[in-house]
Amino acid sequence: MHAREDSEEPGPVPPGPHTRDRPPLLRELLLVAGLFLVYKLGRQLAAGHTAEAYRNGREVWGLERALRLPGESAVQSSLLHGDTLVQLANTYYAAVHFPATAAFLVWLYLRRPGHYVWARRALAAVTAAALVLHLTYPLAPPRLLPATGLVDTAQLYGPSVYGPPGADQLSNQFAAMPSLHFGWALMVAIGLIAVTRTAWRWLWLLHPLVTLLVIVGTANHFWLDAVAAAALVGLALAVVRRPRQAPASTRVPRPRRPGALAGAGR
Repeated sequence: MHAREDSEEPGPVPPGPHTRDRPPLLRELLLVAGLFLVYKLGRQLAAGHTAEAYRNGREVWGLERALRLPGESAVQSSLLHGDTLVQLANTYYAAVHFPATAAFLVWLYLRRPGHYVWARRALAAVTAAALVLHLTYPLAPPRLLPATGLVDTAQLYGPSVYGPPGADQLSNQFAAMPSLHFGWALMVAIGLIAVTRTAWRWLWLLHPLVTLLVIVGTANHFWLDAVAAAALVGLALAVVRRPRQAPASTRVPRPRRPGALAGAGR
């Protein structure tokens, strides 16, 4: 009987990123949906600056050559060695961007709720800053610039998410800088590396790496579009502080009652 009284029972565990309450689900759904709608509407406001977008595109192309950056054509040539490879790249561009980011947020919400708000805020900051740049610096992608010598792989091989630039009412094709495809992919990789402990977590960097090769190889973005996106991610992470890691939970012994030690020895 005394031994049972002396048994240690777990005490309270300090709250940390793994034990904090999740934000209300309905509020988060409405918030994310609202941010997405604002972004889509903002992209539409940037439409209609065709001449400026083409002029900026030629300037970026010239700047990359002045900086002696590797030509985007080298990546595209590798893709064009086979129809299957280029179609896989087009599919990755069209189908992975939004689902991967959404799955990342859902997983954090369910498994790492303490880090969910951090990641959502960082993604929102990157997206808002990107929208400002899209509005102030419209940029035609390299696939629309004859000077680049690149082809629109999605139009030639499929699948394509864009219509003719002048008639496309669903997206703004002159919002190439920064590349949110790359920015979101980089944030997903950084977030998963930050909140997991497995030695394999660094493989998540393959996601932004593959995304970079895809957006360049399909001629949807310049190298500098990805550089600008990476800079925005860095600024967002500097402003939006990551929650501190809580120490591993430990069993806290309950205080022994007076005389318990003496009783245990009988």
